[in-house]
Amino acid sequence: MKKTAFTLSIFLIVRILSAQIVVPSVYSDINTDENGKLYYELSGKKFYAQEKTGYYTLKQMQANPMADAQGISFDFGDMSLSGKLYFGLINYEDSKYPMPVWFKSTSEIIGGKAHINIKRRLSGRYDMSDWEKNGYGTLSYRVSDNKGNLIYDGIVSFYYKNSRFEIAETIIEGPFVNILTSESAVISFDLNKSAEANIFINGKKYSDGTEIKHHEIKINNLKPNTEYIYEVKYGELSQKYAFKTAHKKGDRKPFVFAYASDSRNGQGGGEHSLNGTNFYVMRKMAAAARLNDVAFIQFTGDLVNGYVTNKEDINLQYANWKRAVEPYAHYFPFVCALGNHEFTGVQFVNKNGKRRGSVTKFPFETESSSAVFASNFVNPHNGPLSEDGSKYDPNPNKTDFPPYNETVFYYTYDNVAVIVLNSNYWYCPSLKHNPGTSGNLHGYLMDKQLEWLDKTIGMFEKDKDIDHVFITQHTPAFPDGGHVGDDMWYKGNNKYRPYVAGKPVDKGIIERRDEYLNILINKSSKVISLLTGDEHNYNKLHLTPDVNIYPDNWRLNKLKRNRTIWQINNGAAGAPYYAQDKSVPWTNSVSGFSTQNALVLIYVNGKKVSVKVMNPETLDIFDEYDLR
Repeated sequence: MKKTAFTLSIFLIVRILSAQIVVPSVYSDINTDENGKLYYELSGKKFYAQEKTGYYTLKQMQANPMADAQGISFDFGDMSLSGKLYFGLINYEDSKYPMPVWFKSTSEIIGGKAHINIKRRLSGRYDMSDWEKNGYGTLSYRVSDNKGNLIYDGIVSFYYKNSRFEIAETIIEGPFVNILTSESAVISFDLNKSAEANIFINGKKYSDGTEIKHHEIKINNLKPNTEYIYEVKYGELSQKYAFKTAHKKGDRKPFVFAYASDSRNGQGGGEHSLNGTNFYVMRKMAAAARLNDVAFIQFTGDLVNGYVTNKEDINLQYANWKRAVEPYAHYFPFVCALGNHEFTGVQFVNKNGKRRGSVTKFPFETESSSAVFASNFVNPHNGPLSEDGSKYDPNPNKTDFPPYNETVFYYTYDNVAVIVLNSNYWYCPSLKHNPGTSGNLHGYLMDKQLEWLDKTIGMFEKDKDIDHVFITQHTPAFPDGGHVGDDMWYKGNNKYRPYVAGKPVDKGIIERRDEYLNILINKSSKVISLLTGDEHNYNKLHLTPDVNIYPDNWRLNKLKRNRTIWQINNGAAGAPYYAQDKSVPWTNSVSGFSTQNALVLIYVNGKKVSVKVMNPETLDIFDEYDLR
């Protein structure tokens, strides 16, 4: 049917209206002009939103590989990309932790395209995975640009039938063990194409029953403290691994878990900087954790470089981080939390490209840092919904704030509870120096999150099966090296606080810190330690009631603390180091300070809790102490 001019006009109007940007009412001085362009206005000047350029996306790097009679072709969708394609086969039968064995030579990437001749280069004595015999195999490939920068570490499986290669169903991420309990676990993984997938344990089939790319399959009705071999079947291929269920709650049997944070790009070249993450150190961390038979590892923030303006950029960085830990995450959970570098935002610049403002990206439901993080990791859904409903909410009957979904939650293992907080919720990087846009501070816990924390602590206080509670957030309550100008201190200046719809909230950063500490210390007998990062070093603070935590000019009430807790900071998972800053009042209570890479191992044996700190490269234990 022919469209009339009137019909076309209505169609265009609808398209224009649907494409209009709706600015959340929690922001201030952010608008769109007559052309629909987003800007921030300051002192009568307009600063327009600008997206960063020059990044690659996960979709590009997965390259839609095409098979032929000789091997596999890759098209990375960017004619300016030139460099090298490293490649090698993975033998899933040869090791519990399957990894590629890189071939002795590379393929050239020219004009964004490359080809790997499997038949000529990976056959005969170089066929270490028996693809010629079995008729299938898996190829690992690594993309490097012409300066030697590593961009992506990928996987593609193939069939060899009738003298031709075919692209097979491929697990391109995972499988990962998530949300482990004494009776269940969730196995998650991503396929290269939509397909049904099943998990088999002791002959029983588990499935989500859908042909999709991303699978999260719950395994239930399991026995506590029991190892289960699981087989993931997808298409004609399968992989086998194992996980061990958690101890029954309150069993009080010995176990160990690990803690670390801050694995974004480091220095040193090569795998220290694999497009967003320190791949080298994270793989060492994962291996050291497995060596020490950890039940799980808690990793709290700054997994990747982040600070992006498009989620497709950070999705690629997350994929590289997950690839680093993947061989070990087949067996035990990596429980991940959000930090400031997981930021996905809108950046406002002047005519010279200088940043004048930066806020969390919207629509919040799909583009915010927390929403993008939640789409990449599998965590419990037992936290608060958002800051909607707080006294600062400009529209009580409407959703105005970003979701907390899967960035604030708790989980338990035997007699331990871990409460994960989001200290970079609705983060506005420019707020410290310019509150004009509104947003939240780095390190500030807003009202609804604090309210949820209070209730959750109260719940565990009444739980006879829980003896020890660990709180983890990315930012230290007591920074000691690299972040004394922010976190929960801001050099002792309480004026810093969030702004909502142009108005400051009632409590400044140090007042809010004290409300937080009151919940952890005075309202709880079970909180044993705060696990933090952000500062790229390891140290511990023994926070007794007599440790000074206030600036010299403090005029407001001081919190009386009725017991001792610890802050263990471990931001030493590969990010560039920070030296110690001895200007803070609690310096004399800090010990064990080190800038070497560190994995904190926490040993729980009934009512006793102790710590060993290991360098994952040397396997040297360089700090050791009791928490209880």
